[in-house]
Amino acid sequence: MHVVMFADQHVESLGGAQVSMRLQRRFLERAGHTVTIVAPRMHRPAPTDPAYIDLPSIPVTPDREYALTWPGVRTDRSVDAAMAARPPVDVVHVQADFWGALIGHRYAARHGLPVVHTMHNRVDVGIEATAPFPRLVLRVLNAWARRTLRAALRGRGRGDGSDGWAYLRRLARLSTAVTAPSGHFARRLEDHGAVPAGGGVDVVWNGIDDDILDTALAAGVAERRDGRPRLVWIGRMSPEKRLLPFLEAVAMSGVDAEVEIIGGGAQLRAARRFVERARPVASIRFAGRMPYVQTLARLAEADAVVQTSIGFETQGMTVFEAASLGTPAIVSDPDIAAELGGGSWGVADATVPALADALRRASADIAAGSPVAVDKTIGERFRQSSRTAAMLEVYARAAPR
Repeated sequence: MHVVMFADQHVESLGGAQVSMRLQRRFLERAGHTVTIVAPRMHRPAPTDPAYIDLPSIPVTPDREYALTWPGVRTDRSVDAAMAARPPVDVVHVQADFWGALIGHRYAARHGLPVVHTMHNRVDVGIEATAPFPRLVLRVLNAWARRTLRAALRGRGRGDGSDGWAYLRRLARLSTAVTAPSGHFARRLEDHGAVPAGGGVDVVWNGIDDDILDTALAAGVAERRDGRPRLVWIGRMSPEKRLLPFLEAVAMSGVDAEVEIIGGGAQLRAARRFVERARPVASIRFAGRMPYVQTLARLAEADAVVQTSIGFETQGMTVFEAASLGTPAIVSDPDIAAELGGGSWGVADATVPALADALRRASADIAAGSPVAVDKTIGERFRQSSRTAAMLEVYARAAPR
């Protein structure tokens, strides 16, 4: 089977969806399938790979990490020219929400191919957290989709609304199957009618690399070394991830802990300034971006990972990766805590004082040698091999041979 994946961002850029797509590609190839990944060209050095089709793009962030490719006839020609020398395509897997989604659905419609669309993004929450005048942005986004996908949508209904769910409904109507990386997001998609013609959303978690997990498990669970509780926060430093409220909570809590911040983004300077001004009891180290394997090693060594976004994450991979390695989590989002099924300290509400209280409770439990117990079944259920097997079943339904 030849699977063509479309992404909003190059899979070598920073982000959970990108990590997941790299893993999916490797395990699909391990199972004997062919994968092509279509995404905007990066504007910083990145590995070259014959599986990648890098489309002409423009950078959209100051650090040049992320880029945009404009959907339209010129991009259609670029995709078709690059695909001409490749094997026939069996299924298009759209793992994008914006320009990558529009480009992918246009490609599938031109060539009469089935589409599996993985919805990675709670569009309404994401835009509200990151864009000025979010209602206007959503109206423009819906108008853009109607115009760009006019030919593909013909005969599939005009659609209604101009909010984030209306936008996702349009993409779902063009799809043979829709998947979501968590049960809670799948339920929301179904409740808002963002489902394919056949109805229903398949839940397929994003997974963890089997090989890395096996290596970590073979090494055994190391005894906790003496010292202060070690907390780690991992993510993109943007408003919806709530790094600054986390740092405020660390300062307010007064916990005597080692806090490591892994990742990068636009709020790094503001975060550093806050720490310099607040001078919290905890030591806070900004570690920057790290390779995936090194990040997982940090998770395994930590006493807890801290998840702070609320309503934005459609899965929250970091807490599942941590649980697979035996590390519990402090979880702000109740949907993610419920999906995890245990092994976490909950946060009562979205306020900084509530997060500070959770940090105090977790630090006290860790220091006392009685942290919450992680669900030991997560590791097996989260393996990428099992997630790939589940996705192959979706592919087979979408593109029966």
